[in-house]
Amino acid sequence: MSSEDSSTDLSTDISESEESGSTTEIEDEYEGDESAAAPPAPASAPVLVNPVPVQSAETGDSQSARQEQESLTSHSEDTLNVKEDAASTKTTDAAASDEEAYSCPICFEPCTNGGHHLATLQCGHLFGSTCIFQWLKGGGGKCPQCNKKAKRSDVVLVYAPTVKVVDTSEQERLKRDLEKEQVMRRKAELESAQCRLQLQFLTDECSKLRKQLQELRCLIARHNPSASQGPSSSCNSLTGHTSSSQSQCKYQFEKGIMVSQSGNCRVMAYSALMSCLVVSQPSPQTTLLPGCGVKKISGMNFRSTQYVPIHSKQIRGLAFSDHPDSVLLSASLDNTIKLTSLIANTVVQTYNTGRPVWSCCWCSDDTNYIYAGLINGSILIYDMRDTTTHVQELPSQGSRCPVTSLSYLPRMASAAFPCGGLVAGTLEGGCFWEQKSTNTYKAHLLPLEVGSCTDIQIEPTMRHCLVTYRPSKTHSSLRCVMMELSSSPSPDSLENLVCTCYPVQTFQAGPTCKLLTKNAIFASPENDGTVLVCAGDEATNSAMVWNAGSGSLIQKLQADQPVLDICPFEVNHTNLLGTLTEKMVKIYKWA
Repeated sequence: MSSEDSSTDLSTDISESEESGSTTEIEDEYEGDESAAAPPAPASAPVLVNPVPVQSAETGDSQSARQEQESLTSHSEDTLNVKEDAASTKTTDAAASDEEAYSCPICFEPCTNGGHHLATLQCGHLFGSTCIFQWLKGGGGKCPQCNKKAKRSDVVLVYAPTVKVVDTSEQERLKRDLEKEQVMRRKAELESAQCRLQLQFLTDECSKLRKQLQELRCLIARHNPSASQGPSSSCNSLTGHTSSSQSQCKYQFEKGIMVSQSGNCRVMAYSALMSCLVVSQPSPQTTLLPGCGVKKISGMNFRSTQYVPIHSKQIRGLAFSDHPDSVLLSASLDNTIKLTSLIANTVVQTYNTGRPVWSCCWCSDDTNYIYAGLINGSILIYDMRDTTTHVQELPSQGSRCPVTSLSYLPRMASAAFPCGGLVAGTLEGGCFWEQKSTNTYKAHLLPLEVGSCTDIQIEPTMRHCLVTYRPSKTHSSLRCVMMELSSSPSPDSLENLVCTCYPVQTFQAGPTCKLLTKNAIFASPENDGTVLVCAGDEATNSAMVWNAGSGSLIQKLQADQPVLDICPFEVNHTNLLGTLTEKMVKIYKWA
């Protein structure tokens, strides 16, 4: 290849490079390459040119040109992108500023197209119409921003397309709807309260009319013997004998349930969670399964369902807890207390007390604790989380007689008696163990008659207790004395209380008391704030029901044998009363 051809090719490359915008750099490179590749030679001598080096130079120049062109192109694109981003940012800021609603300088709230419309004064300052009207009405008389004189007639509503206001028409409509709904709700609540009050009034009137009707039927039955075949005779035969013309038959006989043909039934308890009444009895199969247990009786149909063996000797106490698993606590003369699951019908925990146990109960303030009253007058405290032994022992106070009754009185916000603790009854008296903390108890001896007490039962809501005294030399009949528990600050320390009780009402029964009968004090099923007292009378083989407020005898519930235990309970809003003898249970329904 000749030098002319080489120069021709390079000139072609240079022309192409000029079109792409890199002429200057290519020329500089060309001059350097030319001087290096083609040195001067004499004109007469022929010059031999190697074609391979020339081709490589040509290739290197074209690659350099292409790289330079690509760098210039990318630089131009970056510049254009930056300009586009700046333009888009300005557009976004402008759009955002356009979308921002104008805020009133008085209340700093956005102007709306409703009551808070954009408005201006003659000075040109913008405000919300509601705010500027209130400003001028309040005696301002000047623009809030420039203090130029202004009046209400100077206010002009502005309809500017560039100023955005908030559309609150839907919000205002919802507020109006909400106010209407609130008014209707208050009206409905008032009507509902009036209807409830009217229903209560009509219910009371209906109860009064029923009582009057029953009294009239009883009077007719007394003064007209021929009418004894009517409904009143069946009422009298079911409810028993009344003591006066004003007393009424409140309990009607529902069903009698034979528990044990051989007798020796002693106590019973009711589980509201399972609607189940349990009665202690000896084993029906003494040869195969000796000992004692409980028989389950359904509260729905009053049918005995199953016998559950528990102890080896007679059971003296039964109590249910508030646990949802319906655990039964039982105390026996076999020196044990046991926890039995009535769902699985098996004993789940056994504690050995070392002495016969006469009574037991649960702690209502903390159901992890249980109490056992022993034959020597002491009380053992057990924690169900400790399966080995008792955690504390409360010693006997004075005599060492058996603890025949044991009840826990829960704490209550009562001014007269706010304390919580154990009410323990022995054959020599009673004691209230005030629970000051989890492991601290303080004994308060109750002022009871010494040597004749057989049973103490409590009514936790009204803070009353029922003390039963057997006949003595000074009193020839069985007495049930309702006492009110009270407390007062100790003279030594205002933090400590002195707990005591005083008699409120006394109820007389028959002259015989050979058995330790468990009586009952409970709220009247009428839910009128009155209290009923029910006690067994061995002389007449009956259960006597008194009105604790008036002290009058309401009725006698006849039995075939002496009543040993009494249990009031409720099933499906129906108030029932169960009386237990050695062989059977009788259920009475509140009429």
